[in-house]
Amino acid sequence: MQANSTRESIVSSADDLFYRQGFEQTTFADIAGAVGISRGNFYYHFKTKDEILEAVIKRRLANTRNMLDQWEANSSEPEERIRSFIRILIGNRGKIMRHGCPVGTLCAELAKLEHLQRDAANEVMTLFRTWLRRQFAAMGHEADADVLAMHLLARSQGIALVANAYQDGNFVDAEVEQLLDWLDTCTGVSPRLRAEQSQKEG
Repeated sequence: MQANSTRESIVSSADDLFYRQGFEQTTFADIAGAVGISRGNFYYHFKTKDEILEAVIKRRLANTRNMLDQWEANSSEPEERIRSFIRILIGNRGKIMRHGCPVGTLCAELAKLEHLQRDAANEVMTLFRTWLRRQFAAMGHEADADVLAMHLLARSQGIALVANAYQDGNFVDAEVEQLLDWLDTCTGVSPRLRAEQSQKEG
C-alpha cells in the first residue's frame, strides 16, 4: 500500500513539474525533492525519466476521461457540455497565464525533442477532439463535426498560447465570451438570449 502511495506521489509531482518546468528541464533530483524521498527509493519505482513520462501521460489520460465523464453526467445537452470545455480556460486562467496549456505545452515539447512518447501525449488532445466531435454531431452537425471540433481545439490552444505570452487575464475572458457566442451560432441561440438566460440562472 505504501509503495503504491509513493509511486502515485512521484507521478503526481512529476506531472506538476513537467508542466511548470518542462519535461527536459526536470531532473530526477527535482522530482525526488518534491516528493521528499531518497534517490534509492525513487529508483525502486522508476529507472528512467521516460518511464515517469509514460506514467504521467497515462495519469493525464485518466484524469481527462474522468473530467469528460463528469461533464456528460452533469448535462444531457451537448452544447452545455461544450460550454464546460470552453470555460476551463477561465477555471485554469491563472495556470495558463503562468505556464500555458498543460496538454499543448507537453505535446509541443515532445514533438521538438522527437520523443518516442510524443504520439502517446497527443492522445490527450485526440481524446478532446473525439469527445468534441461527438458533441457537435449530437447537436446535428454530423457532416462537419470534426471540423468544428478541430476549430475549437485550435482556438483554445491559441488562446492559451497568447495568454501565456502576454500574461493577460482579460484577454482570456474576452476570448471565452467570443467562443461562447460562436457556439451559440452553431446552436441557433443568439448571444443576447444566452445573456438573458445567464442572468436568470444567476
